[in-house]
Amino acid sequence: MTVAETSEGDQELLPKSRTAGVEYLREVGAVLRIPHLPEGIEEVPTDHDTMIINMGPQHPSTHGVLRVMMELQGETVLRCKPVMGYLHTGMEKTGEELTYLQGPTNTTRMDYISPLFNELVFSLATEKLLDIELPPRATWIRMLMCELNRMSSQVVWLATNGMDLGAVSMMIYGFREREMILAFFEKVTGLRMNHNYIRPGGVAVDLPEGWRDDVLKILEVFPQRLDEYDTLLTGQPIWQERTQGVGVITTEECLALGVTGPILRSTGMPWDLRRDQPYLYYDQVDFDVIVGSYGDTFDRYAIRLNEIRESIKIIHQILDKMPQGDYRVQDKKVTPPPRARIDESMEALIHHFKIFTEGFRVPEGEVYVAVESPRGELGCYMVSDGSSKPYRMHIRGPSFVNLQALPHMIRGALIADAVAVISTIDPIMGEVDR
Repeated sequence: MTVAETSEGDQELLPKSRTAGVEYLREVGAVLRIPHLPEGIEEVPTDHDTMIINMGPQHPSTHGVLRVMMELQGETVLRCKPVMGYLHTGMEKTGEELTYLQGPTNTTRMDYISPLFNELVFSLATEKLLDIELPPRATWIRMLMCELNRMSSQVVWLATNGMDLGAVSMMIYGFREREMILAFFEKVTGLRMNHNYIRPGGVAVDLPEGWRDDVLKILEVFPQRLDEYDTLLTGQPIWQERTQGVGVITTEECLALGVTGPILRSTGMPWDLRRDQPYLYYDQVDFDVIVGSYGDTFDRYAIRLNEIRESIKIIHQILDKMPQGDYRVQDKKVTPPPRARIDESMEALIHHFKIFTEGFRVPEGEVYVAVESPRGELGCYMVSDGSSKPYRMHIRGPSFVNLQALPHMIRGALIADAVAVISTIDPIMGEVDR
């Protein structure tokens, strides 16, 4: 900045240099009527100086209480460090104080955007320790609910990612589509989220009357809406500028860090547990594993958008294959009696009381089970000491593992791109601070 004379003889400030610093203050101090220079300023800052700032933990674009410490040189991020622990739910320790029947009420809250996957992985681990086999209908119902939950999770990501990058309309459209699925979940489970629907031994209740028409309505609406998203975002020049070549990560880095899900697949590696380590009946349905080429933010966006289309394909096949039969195992040690029997039989009443107060005992052993959640490999490590409560329960949350890739993806990016990179990791902090 310099001092210049105007035609009226008044002085005004004109831009000179962003590194003027102390010299500028000395030059125009009298004009600005500054009595003295600020204390502590001893030298002129240069473009080589760096500065450390905090993004979060209270920031609308960190998708929860995440704090990111970033060292900046100008607007370039030299390095960053994600800091976790601000939520600290303690759900793993809580899981050791709940019976196996109560466990899903705890794990469902770890990932509140896709809660059914947490219920599923806990139930699969328990059932593996129990060595029980579910009726086919129970397994197909689980697949139906999880794929619908995958769709709702991905449209929430599309909504929030769009808003983070300035496409505010996407926020409205994404939550509009999610509402259709949550309405169906409420009809089936009684709740819009944190359902406690998938339980050891099957599911809580059978699908209600008219469920097939409700699902077909969702499958009819979504493809057209996805095409609209393509028109709104995919070919949009500003969207491409904000996402292409931003937050790049390689396959080797992903494997070294244990990163899975859309981030790993964006590097070109087609790893999906539904196909590579099939669980439930995924080996009986046909679908494609969507991969990217460059490992950047745009690839991760395109993968999530197209994974919704693959879920639609899977759900159509589930509707064709859904059998009749029981929705849970008929085992007195695991399954409570039907509600109608409680009014008719004292034995059923006692059975109901004991299973909901004491729970059921699980043979000693340890097991690890993993499923493909919308964010990657979601695992449950369970240790049983023969009692009705887990001796140890550990959840491998993909959000926690994937966040370790943030310093690699954000290094050298602009600070404006930090929001885009964090968003495409899609972290759920309840799954991180567990």
